[in-house]
Amino acid sequence: MDKTQKKWFYLSLAFSMAILVFILASTFNEDTLQYLTHINIWFLFIAIGLRFVSFSLWAARIKVMAASLCYQVKYSHCYNMVVANLLIGAITPGQAGGEPVRIHELYKADMPLGDATAVVIMERVLDAVILVALTVFSLLVMGKVIWDMGEGIVFVIFFSLAVLILFVVVLFFAARKPESAKDKVMRLLHWIEAKMKTPGIHRIIASTDVEFDNFCSGITAFTSHGKKGIIQGAIFSVLFWFSEFIVASVILMGLGLPPSISESILSQIIIALISMIPLTPGASGIAEISATSLYALFVPTAVLGVFIILWRLIMFYLNIVFGVIATVLIFKREISA
Repeated sequence: MDKTQKKWFYLSLAFSMAILVFILASTFNEDTLQYLTHINIWFLFIAIGLRFVSFSLWAARIKVMAASLCYQVKYSHCYNMVVANLLIGAITPGQAGGEPVRIHELYKADMPLGDATAVVIMERVLDAVILVALTVFSLLVMGKVIWDMGEGIVFVIFFSLAVLILFVVVLFFAARKPESAKDKVMRLLHWIEAKMKTPGIHRIIASTDVEFDNFCSGITAFTSHGKKGIIQGAIFSVLFWFSEFIVASVILMGLGLPPSISESILSQIIIALISMIPLTPGASGIAEISATSLYALFVPTAVLGVFIILWRLIMFYLNIVFGVIATVLIFKREISA
């Protein structure tokens, strides 16, 4: 990592830890120790195991989508790139830093840059579409519960939903009318250049010009002969998100609480929706605060802080540990090449 990445890494960790300490201090009471003595460690191992299931499903999604464009990427290579991307994702807003890692690794697997970019962007599109669909479904089925969460949470939910819908619409427009979309994007960048006189904007414009062409050529490949990959990718995406969402319920069971599957999955959908918006590095602070606000509705206060810490340890801090290991493997490969 360079100095900037290290700065974001330490900032992300410090912010997350500070929020976790505050949440634990705010919820700790005499009943907390009682809950701690009844923790079932096996459920925590199951929750950790589900993380590996998630990694496996994500890797399978990349493999089938690459295969639909006639590129055979080893499953082990896909798995390692997924885990390595977690480290950079943990230190960048909206976890956007993980995308370049996956593009780089697909390129190293002999995929042209445009097709590699298309696979990664199509992943993002599938995730956005699925989260939008799940959120809309949740609003229809459990609308009253969501409205009862308070105006602040409702605003964040609808704002995040609007941003994701806009993202999906823009990408679909770019896929259907690439020349028109590129023209509008370039006009916007030139307008920013004229108004702000930002240093380095020329490099951004030149890079956008090239990458947009790469993206459009890749999307064309998907829509022409890679439709099977989109369908298979969507199936693996649904399975991936379910394996992610169910972890919290398993942790609740480990703490001797009911799994509250419907309430927990609804909460996880909302947290995932908010976390996709690039607000803080790795959604640090945002994820903890959102989870506390949502789970406080059905988890006892005495164990709420412990639950949030365990959930964040498994879903965030383990990502960093695994990500470091996978990144080291990539560095070793690059050095020996």
